[in-house]
Amino acid sequence: MLRSGTSIGANVRESEHAQSKADFIHKFKISAKEIEETIYWLELCKFSNNYPNVDDLIEQVNNISRIVNKIIITSKQQ
Repeated sequence: MLRSGTSIGANVRESEHAQSKADFIHKFKISAKEIEETIYWLELCKFSNNYPNVDDLIEQVNNISRIVNKIIITSKQQ
């Protein structure tokens, strides 16, 4: 979870130095994939008593997902 969760931000940050619009979109698409993987791991954590507030974390990641997907859609339209 740590790896996929931190990869989201790393790819967004990397997109700031994209070589082209296609590269920019590609890096955000990778972020979107990492978001899905992070949600998967968080959903598994629901079955453990060691991870409180998992639903709050999932909601936060879903909010990030909406932003990332909006950026992808907007970038494709330009």
